Amino acid sequence: MTIEEHDDKKQGFKLMGILDIQNTPCARGAVLHGAGGCLVAGLVHFLATSRVKRSFDVGVAGFMLTTLGSWFYCRYNNAKIRMQQRVIQAGLRNKVMYEGTSMDPSYKAKTDEKSS
Repeated sequence: MTIEEHDDKKQGFKLMGILDIQNTPCARGAVLHGAGGCLVAGLVHFLATSRVKRSFDVGVAGFMLTTLGSWFYCRYNNAKIRMQQRVIQAGLRNKVMYEGTSMDPSYKAKTDEKSS
């Protein structure tokens, strides 16, 4: 197996040659939600008006809106979770660093309880 064959296997599926769905967080789910939104929007518009071309246009607009909405929502939640993880990791790092010293917050709480 050559290096070129190995690189071909690692390369993911690219949507319209731009977006690598396999390696971009939230991209796969957003595209799948967009496909569902496209079908629902186009079908509902067609059943309501019986206009094929306009229903197709509404379906494309539904795809764009649903895909972008789902992608932004997922990215926002991922960023929020990463920020919470950083705060927790910093707290654990400080707990380990200050454990057993006079700067330990749990040590101060224990001494306050003993004095009262």
